Amino acid sequence: MKKLFLIFACLCIILQYSEACTSIIISGKATPDGRPLMWKHRDTDEPYNHIVYVDEGGYRFLGLANSSNKQDDAIWTGSNETGFSIMNTASFNLKDDDIEEMDQEGTLMRKALKTCKTISDFEHLLDTLPRPLRVEANFGVIDAFGGAAYYETNNERYYKKDVNDPVLAPDGYIIYTNFSFEGRKDKGLGYIRYESAQKIFKEMEKEEFTPRNIFKEASCSFYNSLLDIDLKNENESPNRHSGWFVEQDFIPRSESTASIVIQGVKPGMNAELTTIWTALGYPPTSAVLPLWVKMGTAQPALTSYDSVCGTAPLCLYASKLKEDVYSIHRGNGRKYLHWQLLWNNEKTGYMQKLASINDETFDVFTSKQAEWEKNGLDTSTIKELYRNAEIKIRGAYRQLSLETK
Repeated sequence: MKKLFLIFACLCIILQYSEACTSIIISGKATPDGRPLMWKHRDTDEPYNHIVYVDEGGYRFLGLANSSNKQDDAIWTGSNETGFSIMNTASFNLKDDDIEEMDQEGTLMRKALKTCKTISDFEHLLDTLPRPLRVEANFGVIDAFGGAAYYETNNERYYKKDVNDPVLAPDGYIIYTNFSFEGRKDKGLGYIRYESAQKIFKEMEKEEFTPRNIFKEASCSFYNSLLDIDLKNENESPNRHSGWFVEQDFIPRSESTASIVIQGVKPGMNAELTTIWTALGYPPTSAVLPLWVKMGTAQPALTSYDSVCGTAPLCLYASKLKEDVYSIHRGNGRKYLHWQLLWNNEKTGYMQKLASINDETFDVFTSKQAEWEKNGLDTSTIKELYRNAEIKIRGAYRQLSLETK
């Protein structure tokens, strides 16, 4: 039986290798405005995802859903109207049984968004759900009352890692990839990405922990900690040679399909200000838009499911550009990225051109933050800002598409 379990465990790792993710929770004590940040960079074998708005009793929420799941019965990151937010990364060293029917993380998170207001509520949910939980994951949670924690969770138990604990998180943040600290030592996945993220966020401390910096420095990072190279560094650039590079253990990977930064609220602030900064599709070729639960069904068309696209238009646009970056399909060619298309000395790379669009989006929306914090969200203004932003984003993708033909 033990031998069979080991074989099954190995098969699970092989089959779920792409169900990865890189994440961080940053306490409000470490951010310039006192608002906590929660980042999930999603890796999955599901190529398309979109944002869904759910209002079916319980708390209303926004969540990231697979576009192949027409019922939207699994959510992979999200926030509800109380400011409660949740995400996960798959763990591959925490399971300690031979239960085969697993992968209920998305269902659990959907239930949490519908029913939880605080991290204590989430703990109660974990305590009272029937066993086995059918999960093996690191769940990240923040709320509107200063709560911020990870929960390393398997079928029977969980281990809480409090981001506000100065002993556990002396710098005010905790990073997770695809192993659990309470799991089997040196097993699991994502150790190189973990070390890369540690260096990236340590460097970010010198600037500021903001959604803009996280997208720029982490979601679009091409630093490998083991090789100690950064493809953006001109001296280490593949563009000095063929312009191609083997894609291995970077944070953005061919299976990366979304990057989301949830900007929570500090205690006493209106929970409706919780902001879900969202990039759908391959993050280096995606654009960013902020979302709020209060907007209800008036979410941007770019991030919502479109039956013609079969996903959110933004996810489709970013994915099409990704196909150019990973254009070799024979043999092992799928592991090679055409770096020159993403980043080059002429500053015409996809990532470089979209960076200016993203900067403009951040500038426009963050300029309203102080006013909204004082008076509440102005939904009519946001609708107008969405219209303008979507025109510019669609225009940018149209131009990039023409340039590649």
